[in-house]
Parts: sequence; C-alpha cells; structure tokens
Amino acid sequence: MGSLSNKRVILGVTGGIAAYKSAELIRCLQGEGAEVRVVMTPAATEFITPLTLQALSGNPVNLELLDTAAEAAMGHIELARWADLILIAPASADFIARLCHGEGNDLLSTVCLASHSPIAIAPAMNKHMWENNATQNNLQQLRAQTVHIFGPATGYQACGDVGEGRMEDPTTLARMTGSLFEKGLLSGKKVVITAGPTREALDPVRYISNHSSGKMGYALAQAAMEAGATTILISGPVQIAPPERVKIIAVESAENMLSAALDELDGTDIFIAAAAVADYRPASVAEQKIKKNDDDMFIQLVKNPDIVATIAAHPKRPLTIGFAAETENLEHYAKQKLQNKKLDLVIANDVSDSTIGFNSDDNRVLLVESGGSKKLPIMNKNLLATRLIEHIASLSKTSQP
Repeated sequence: MGSLSNKRVILGVTGGIAAYKSAELIRCLQGEGAEVRVVMTPAATEFITPLTLQALSGNPVNLELLDTAAEAAMGHIELARWADLILIAPASADFIARLCHGEGNDLLSTVCLASHSPIAIAPAMNKHMWENNATQNNLQQLRAQTVHIFGPATGYQACGDVGEGRMEDPTTLARMTGSLFEKGLLSGKKVVITAGPTREALDPVRYISNHSSGKMGYALAQAAMEAGATTILISGPVQIAPPERVKIIAVESAENMLSAALDELDGTDIFIAAAAVADYRPASVAEQKIKKNDDDMFIQLVKNPDIVATIAAHPKRPLTIGFAAETENLEHYAKQKLQNKKLDLVIANDVSDSTIGFNSDDNRVLLVESGGSKKLPIMNKNLLATRLIEHIASLSKTSQP
C-alpha cells in the first residue's frame, strides 16, 4: 500500500472536459491505497457517465442531493462523515465560486459544507477564466479557509488555447493527495492480531473459556489500521463492535485460531498474539448435551496448540509479539515466555488487579524484550494501543524476524 493506505477519499467531479481524467484518477488513488467514492455534479454527467466511475471505484456514484432513498438516512451527512479527504477534480470555475461562498445547492457542495475533513481542489478551466480576477479572489479566500489548491498545470487546452488552467495529471494529483497525510508508521505492512478468548466445547451447549473481553486486541487493531497497516484481526467470541477498515476473522477454538493465523501468515510482517487462548481443551466433545446426575463428573483435558510459539517457529516467521497475563511474578514469567517461545517482545500485565486488564477499559503493562524491560503507566487501552503500535513499529525497523 502507498501513502493513502486505509484512507477514504471522496472524489468530487464537476462539469468540464477534464472530467474524463477522473477515471484514471480513481485508479491512481486506489493504487496509493485509498477507498474512493465519487460524487458528481449534474454538469459532470454530461462529460463522463456515472456508470464508468462506478465500475472503476467499486462503489455507487452519488448524484442527487434530494435522493429520497439516500436522504432517509441523511445521505449527504453520512458521506461527509465517511471521508478522510474530499478531492474535487476537476474543479470548474463555477464550482470554485460556489465553494468559496458556502453555497449548498447540489450534493457535492453540501457534502463540502457538512464535512470537517480536509478539502483539496484541482482547478481545470480556460486560461482566461483562470486569470480572471474573480476566480483569483475566490482562490485566495479558499486558501484562507485552508482549502488545498492542486495546480493547475500549463499546456494545450481543449479550446485550442495554450496556458495555465489544465487539470494536473492524475498521478501527480494522487501523489499530492497522499502528501496531505502524515505517512503512517506501518504503511505498507501487513499486521495480524489475535484477540479475545477462545471457547473449547464440552458439548453442544457448554464450553471452557476465560474472562478476556478482547478490548486490548481490538484497540491494537484500530491503532495498527490508523498507522497505515493492512490489518487482520482474528477474534474469538467478544461483544465489541469491529474496528472499521480491519478484516475480521471470527473463530471459536484455539485450533480454529491457529488455522486462521497460518492461513494469513503469507506476507505478514507483524504478528501480535493478544488473544487469551485456552491452554487446554476437552479430550472429547459430547455429541449431545451432557445430563446432570448425582455423581461427580471428571473431564479429561489435553493441551491446545501454542499459537504464538508456532508462528515464532515458522519458516515465514514475522516479527512476533506475545502477551502474558499473570497473577504473580510478572516480569519473571514474561522473560521466560520471551526466551522459551523465541519472541521479539512480550507485553505483560497483572490480571490479579481487578481495576485493569480483563474487562477493564484501562491497562498497565510491562514491555519485556531481549534488551531489557520497561514499565508503562496505567492508561486507557486505546491510548495504550497507540503507544504499543509505536513501539512495535520501531522494533520492526530494527529487528530481523
């Protein structure tokens, strides 16, 4: 992935002959990692069909402000919230004027008014329209409103004139769009994270499990995505809304989780084993519900596969990070896990403290690696996840899996 990895871009297309370049621009934005949705003005549809841009973007093209079906869900507000950036290319002189004066008489201008995301425009018009004082005054006001102006370029124009006013080349526009975002610490990386508990079945209605909520693993997936990584979250059963722009693979048992991890291993740069995997499972699973009787019941357990150790020992081994949930001797057991399983980092936390760890929104961890240990203060799991991803990103630059 490129400079727009995990970014959502609304491409606004206005009326002008340069609208034909929007088709290539979609591909260029996608090539940089962006998801693209297109909003067209009525005039734009006279130059290029919505069907073309829908086929290229993979999303329905948005056309009408007063679309009954869309407006039932406040469609223009949803679009404004969806976007990380609005890029208008081509931006006609007419649209630039309307944007400058805050008009909202079509879908595209209304989305711009409703959005808090950055807006960039790629002007495209005849050189005399570009040089006109009214256009230049409008551009000056837009710059004061922190609207980004991309171009225009100089060259031959459709009308036969030669001069300034051509829309910038699509590849240049995609690069300029990417430059508006700080490059993510994990851009171009594939990160696989396990989260939550596993359930080991006793019979069709009962299972062995643990108290893991999955909050830490889900927060790490969100942070990895925001850092630009292609993120896969292999999740046991949890009651958490999935992070956006993260591929979710739902599993039940430890064996399911290992199988999913191995399936995703190809091309993985970083593997983070945040799941609380059951160490043991019943030796056999009853086909029917086990009935209660007056006798004691004994369950034979067998060891589950060790997921993080399996990944660390794999020929395609990525940078491998484990978690250690302990109730005593935290640093001692974390160091043992680091050495015995040949991990690059162990993130250890004391789950005997009921105010942190399992089911809590906060956590306090100890980072254990070959160079030593480092305590992090108690903090919200979302903030902690960001700190951990920053640390893991620095490890990925210096460590050789």
